[in-house]
Amino acid sequence: MRLFSPRANYKLLVIVTCSFAFVTLFLWSRCNSETPETIDSAQLISHGHDPGGRRLEDSGALNSNFAVGSNLHYQPIECIINNEYTIEGRREDNEVYVPFSFIEKYFEVYGKIAEYDGYERFEWQHSYSKVYYPKEGYKTDGVFMSFDHYNVELRDRVKCISGIEGVPISTQWGPQGYFYPIQIAQFGLSHYSKNLSGPAPKVVLYENGESHTMPQWLLADQMSHVENVHDEEKVSRVIEFISQGEPGSGVVLNLKNSEQYELSFDFKCFNNCTVTVGIDTNEKSKPYYLHYVTSNEVINRRGSHVFYGIGDNKSWRTITRDLMNDLRKGVGQTNGKSVKKAKVSLRTVVKLTLQGFGRIDNIVLSTTAHMAHFYDAANWFVQNQDEHGGWPIGVTRLLTEEMGELPPGWYSAMAQGHAMSTLTRAFRKTGKQEYLDTALKATKPFNLLSSEGGVKAIFMGKYPWYEEYPTNPSSFVLNGFIYSLIGLYDLMVTAPIEHRGEAEKLYKQGMTSLKALLPLYDTGSGTVYDLRHVTIGVEPKLARWDYHTTHISQLQLLGSIDDDPIFRTVVERWIGYMKGKRAKHN
Repeated sequence: MRLFSPRANYKLLVIVTCSFAFVTLFLWSRCNSETPETIDSAQLISHGHDPGGRRLEDSGALNSNFAVGSNLHYQPIECIINNEYTIEGRREDNEVYVPFSFIEKYFEVYGKIAEYDGYERFEWQHSYSKVYYPKEGYKTDGVFMSFDHYNVELRDRVKCISGIEGVPISTQWGPQGYFYPIQIAQFGLSHYSKNLSGPAPKVVLYENGESHTMPQWLLADQMSHVENVHDEEKVSRVIEFISQGEPGSGVVLNLKNSEQYELSFDFKCFNNCTVTVGIDTNEKSKPYYLHYVTSNEVINRRGSHVFYGIGDNKSWRTITRDLMNDLRKGVGQTNGKSVKKAKVSLRTVVKLTLQGFGRIDNIVLSTTAHMAHFYDAANWFVQNQDEHGGWPIGVTRLLTEEMGELPPGWYSAMAQGHAMSTLTRAFRKTGKQEYLDTALKATKPFNLLSSEGGVKAIFMGKYPWYEEYPTNPSSFVLNGFIYSLIGLYDLMVTAPIEHRGEAEKLYKQGMTSLKALLPLYDTGSGTVYDLRHVTIGVEPKLARWDYHTTHISQLQLLGSIDDDPIFRTVVERWIGYMKGKRAKHN
């Protein structure tokens, strides 16, 4: 028996076909009506639709690709960069967004996600550097520019602070270490400035030799001896010690100080002396020992023992040491140019141990010792000036191949000027004539051309310029030149009228040159470091933002002592460059 007729089969086929078409059409319409993938605008750090920031409690959206209910519709889009390569971006209608990681490198801008006040915000900066606005006009006995923010001794290109000279030993252009006058002056000027801008130090005196009883001194062995004696050279009572025992033994003074880390003492050695400071650190169960030894060794480390040579000290000398810095420089020593940044921190100055045969007086721990470090720098300039009035730099310097090497022994106008700024402040503080006399002699290299061993160049046969690097052809470095002008100004206003003529002449000539040549350093979006693109025809050396802000700070200073409107105008324009402003185009 047949269940379906041909006519029934045809009807069934039509019904199945229509049903299939209907289902297909329904499913297709469902797929097309679904919302495209959406992303919360706060996830795109280059997006500007949420200036108020996003609450941190909502930041869970960062773990999801989509934000429910958002009206922003993003689609991937390929971005072709200069027909050279592509990156992936996001498109929302007519807006296109590219990753900030690309923008940061391409345009050399800076940004980060910051969290505060319960919100996330994206902070965008055109420059990584900061301009410090002076609180008052420049004073020759005041804070030097923004040097109270400098920490010269912490720089990785400072090997350590010399135990003999009390000033930085540089490794900037050579791992062997050398005295770099610019760095020494900046060390001194930074401490001088911090002394003016910072709080007064907290000082603890442990021993000044005036007490005839010495209950606080301990003898580590029977071979040690300590006595309160009168010293004819000092015309006061001091502590005399004798200890010929093993290292670590000797005459001991317990300090147990967890607040003051600057150690100072007067010292004189008769034979083979060592002053050892025992310290506890953040490294558990690992004490360190800083040994100040009567030798000429610069620095050495053996395990938890760090050694600094302090010279023979046959005459009385005041030694001041930053124990935290001495510890970290010792731990971070390498065979290269840079000192590793050590994480070790000083917690407690435990004790002081004396070995050998010598005398000690005025043992002090303090929170800071800025003026002691400043005078160490000033005294270095007095003791190391040569017969030509300069401080020769004992390493080779290569600025560019086209300009050739500067062999050891070259002078720097920036070093000469910095030295003047240091020495004039020391003279104003103490009245000691040797400081002023040394500063006056420092003008000599300014009158000699670079080719003759001096620091002077002539731009276009007309404008004298004082070279930070006396190259041939001339380099015309801007910041070094201005620092030399500041030093000449300090000397001009400090020296008596009958002695200031040379400094005044050099200063006025230099200021005339600066005002004439200043536009050459303006790129329309920043500044150049020097004029090598003019003198040797190579590409310009653009100033990094930290050098650009130095240029601004220097012009702010000069604008406070010279009312020429060029300084105010240029400063305003150059500050604008740091916020992304540009010179107008044609």
